[in-house]
Amino acid sequence: MRLSCIIPAYNEAARIGAVLDAVLGHPWVDEVIVVDDGSTDQTARVAARKGVRLLHMTQNGGKARALAAGTALATGEWLMFIDSDLIGLTHDDLTRLIQPVLTGQAHTAISLRRNAPLLWRLIGLDYISGERVMPKEMLAGCLHQLDRMPRFGVEVFLNTLWIASARRIAVVRWDRVESPSKARKHGLLRGLNGDFGMLRDIFQTVGAPSAARQILQLLAQRVRP
Repeated sequence: MRLSCIIPAYNEAARIGAVLDAVLGHPWVDEVIVVDDGSTDQTARVAARKGVRLLHMTQNGGKARALAAGTALATGEWLMFIDSDLIGLTHDDLTRLIQPVLTGQAHTAISLRRNAPLLWRLIGLDYISGERVMPKEMLAGCLHQLDRMPRFGVEVFLNTLWIASARRIAVVRWDRVESPSKARKHGLLRGLNGDFGMLRDIFQTVGAPSAARQILQLLAQRVRP
């Protein structure tokens, strides 16, 4: 099992270093690709100092496009997507995310972070989590779609692939890992605008009724790691 870790990043100089410290050197991660999505801060410089494979997008195109570009470069048969702003991520968290797939218990894996919305923690699934492990072949014929879809539509798009192929899904609780809210990173008004934009992209990609059905379908395919 050769695994490529892809980390899309936009203006995350303050946080990406700690994320890379958790990923680099992990025995199950064969390559780390950081896609700098047109950052205007020192994100690219921080990543370059860590010695990762760095892809610099000249213009900010959004998460979906960044993941498509990183996937096209990846040499592994398996992909792990990790958000660049995580707080508290460790080697052990990555091990628990990868292990269900490595052992064949599940075809795919997805994280459930400590600060996921309460409803998602109660039902045991964050259906738009950005931390996932999946086979690269699932995306092989879809990169052109990723390249053109709304910026934050990628997670619900991946869900459609997982559901269509009836993949067993391991939901891995990360009880010490957080993803800071947009309001925390950008201030209240910009944060609320960002949250609205994310919801707009999700519903533009699959529609609100389909998003609700995804949750039920993914729960039906869930296995306990």
